[in-house]
Amino acid sequence: MSENKILFNTGSLDDLSGEIGNFTANPEKSKLKLTPDNADSGLAKLVLTLVELIRKLVEKQAMRRVDGGTLTDTEIERLGETLMKLELKMEEMKKHFNLTDRDLNINLGPLGDLM
Repeated sequence: MSENKILFNTGSLDDLSGEIGNFTANPEKSKLKLTPDNADSGLAKLVLTLVELIRKLVEKQAMRRVDGGTLTDTEIERLGETLMKLELKMEEMKKHFNLTDRDLNINLGPLGDLM
């Protein structure tokens, strides 16, 4: 997540406005820019961004279940293997479309970066 989160502000409205301004200082940084020439890579970027977000959410939920003790050793082993294979496949697809982790991190304005 972004380092520039506003979790709590005890300052004035002007201070808060300044902090929000920091979020929007460079809105073009990670917008999808689709043209007829790059439509396939732009679509790949969007799809891989969504897949990566879902993968991270599933991984966090899996860790909660492991930590909560609701899974058997066999289920934990299978889950770990599945998550590793998914991560390797994501790396392969990022290489294929010449994308990096940074490319998949879309800026959501005042909410900060997606991942």
